[in-house]
Amino acid sequence: MIDKKLLEILACPKCRGEVELKEEKIVCTKCGLKFPIKDDIPIMLIEEAEK
Repeated sequence: MIDKKLLEILACPKCRGEVELKEEKIVCTKCGLKFPIKDDIPIMLIEEAEK
């Protein structure tokens, strides 16, 4: 589970938009990219994101 404090400081690496936790993924509220979470670590790489 991702810590809420960590989620507050994370930003989308593509558009710098705010992110939120949805369906076990970190989702950008601005551009909609979905970043995976592996072993409780968010993978905030544009190459790893889903559209």
